[in-house]
Amino acid sequence: MNWLYIAWKNLGAKKLQTALSLILLAFGVGMVSLLMLSEKQLRDTFERNIQDIDLVLGAKGSPLQLILANVYHVDAPTGNIRLADAEKVIRHPYIAEGIPLAYGDNYRGFRIVGSTLAYPQHYDATLQSGEWWKNPFEVVVGSKVAATDGLQVGDTFFSAHGLQDETDVHMDKTFVVVGIMEESRSVMDQLILCNIETIWQVHGDDGDVLDADREITAVLLKKRNPLAVLTIPNVIRETNMQVALPSIEINRLTQNFGIGMNTLRMIAGLIMLLSFASIFISVYDSLLARRYELALMRTMGASPRGLYVSLLLEGGLLSLGGAILGLLLSRGGMVLLAQLVADKFRYDWESLGLLTAEGALVGLAIFVGLVAAAIPGISALRMDISRTLSDSP
Repeated sequence: MNWLYIAWKNLGAKKLQTALSLILLAFGVGMVSLLMLSEKQLRDTFERNIQDIDLVLGAKGSPLQLILANVYHVDAPTGNIRLADAEKVIRHPYIAEGIPLAYGDNYRGFRIVGSTLAYPQHYDATLQSGEWWKNPFEVVVGSKVAATDGLQVGDTFFSAHGLQDETDVHMDKTFVVVGIMEESRSVMDQLILCNIETIWQVHGDDGDVLDADREITAVLLKKRNPLAVLTIPNVIRETNMQVALPSIEINRLTQNFGIGMNTLRMIAGLIMLLSFASIFISVYDSLLARRYELALMRTMGASPRGLYVSLLLEGGLLSLGGAILGLLLSRGGMVLLAQLVADKFRYDWESLGLLTAEGALVGLAIFVGLVAAAIPGISALRMDISRTLSDSP
């Protein structure tokens, strides 16, 4: 007999119960899968942009805010620091490299960041067209900036004060695009880069400000000696500056984020348990409703093992269908979440490929579904044919 066909027809005969089992399992698998995908995207985004940045030097405040603002550019900076004080830290023998950052303006929500060419070089950024900036008010834009705003080499624009607001526009300062970067899937894609002098001049410094009074926003530091982590905080103790370690702050953030993730995993796990209970009830109910039919099939030559396989296939088909539907739901959820991240933080979350952990999740769902069907299916192996037929009306 074609047991797969029989199992399929049996599932179709009880549409409501089948649909309930599929929906419950799909929601459970979908939630777990969506958590896996979002965690991977978040982890990859963090790791891509840390890029051997050991310390971040900036104004005192929240260390996490300092990292998010100056490494990932998704928060407001903690303030400004004196260039002269920052240069003392950069020249410290325990520091191998320091990349200064200065910003405070935007163009259509994209940050304009003043730095040196060491900044894009740190992320291995390359040019799609044009050249790197050489003079004040020459800018190189990230691939996302160019694609979103349609900027090309030679275009000009005005900046607006602030990181998001576009009302206070500096109409007296014209920026010109001299280069466009290739997509790097790093923070470079969403920035507009120029030299630091541009940032100073757009805010009124036309060369009449003493070097000692000039300010920058932060410095990305790479240590030469591991002792820098302990030494630099003592060096800047009497200033308005602090240093934060990206690895520690991001680890703390992911730990806090993980608490919420674990709660959602527990909810998803509970939903999956309910779905497996539903599969158990579905197969058990099918067994009770079809005892006479199964007994007749036995008299016609069907083996107990064949009937048992039929019931297992019902559980397996339900589990497989629910798992596949759950993966599809998670992809739909990921598309919505990616759009939210792109709108809010300018990062692209595009990877929707199947994770290894998701394959294990599908395998687990099918296995538990088979177990849920196997338990009531044991009755099919122990069926007393004569008694079942005599008890039936």
